[in-house]
Amino acid sequence: MLAIPSRHRSLALLGVMLVAQVLLLAAQIQGEGQMRLIRVWAVELITPVQIASSWSIHKVKAAWGGYIGLRHTREENIELRRQLAQLQIENVQLRSRAAEADRLANLLQFRQAHANAPMLAARVIGASPDSASHILFLDRGSRDGVKRDMGVITPDGVVGKILAVFPGTSQVLLLSDKDSGVGALLATTRTQGPVRGSGERLLDMEYVSKDEKVVAGDAVLTSGEDRIFPKDLPVGTVVQTRPDPRTPFLVIRVRPAAHLDQLEEVLILLTRQDLEQPQPSAQASSSATPAASTTSAPASSRPSEKPPVAPARP
Repeated sequence: MLAIPSRHRSLALLGVMLVAQVLLLAAQIQGEGQMRLIRVWAVELITPVQIASSWSIHKVKAAWGGYIGLRHTREENIELRRQLAQLQIENVQLRSRAAEADRLANLLQFRQAHANAPMLAARVIGASPDSASHILFLDRGSRDGVKRDMGVITPDGVVGKILAVFPGTSQVLLLSDKDSGVGALLATTRTQGPVRGSGERLLDMEYVSKDEKVVAGDAVLTSGEDRIFPKDLPVGTVVQTRPDPRTPFLVIRVRPAAHLDQLEEVLILLTRQDLEQPQPSAQASSSATPAASTTSAPASSRPSEKPPVAPARP
């Protein structure tokens, strides 16, 4: 124990006695509301401590709860992101299936509309790695009756021709390839001229005289004289025309009717049988004569000044 000097013992004792007396008086004296004074003092003394401790405990609980909540929120955020990624993948798959269903429905509708012409549906399974070569691979081959130089189309128009045939697959030379071509004519004037690929998105229609009136928007159809495609299949639409200063012909640029860069399913023509086309509105059906059918006459009956149409290069 701490030793108290003898000269201070009396003062310490006096102090203790005074404090004891005050406490005894406080215990006996009652203030307002019949509450003893010592209790009031005790409450006043303890209240700041309680306030401080309560504030500290509240802050600690809030910090701990925020930490736990943050951990749970982070875990929930990771789970929600995973679910969102999964839903996005499923959404893309559903859109792809819907687009495929639309394409197959168009193929089926086209096939049913031309039930008399033998066709074979095929799926595109690959493409040539050479950027300069526009070749696709199909999942149909010689076992399915596919032969070289058969025409390949979609409901939109001409795609190309069969280049090579294997037992289970075949190659298609697209119309946009530089080595590809098709006998064609202008739908408005029936002027003939071969359409050849340029290696680009647009095609070139050749050997059309400068005297012919050709404007952007004119439809280009197959002529049937290349012995690959039947007549009047859509080839494309004229987008640009200008005179060639070096030749007596026009330079005609044609946009393909088929989406050659978005092919997934195609139809292989197993015969050159002409497809039934929508009949034009009758203007003078009563005056129809046998001479009106001369448009289907052989190519030898056409005017001799037209340049011969070369068949598509193999």
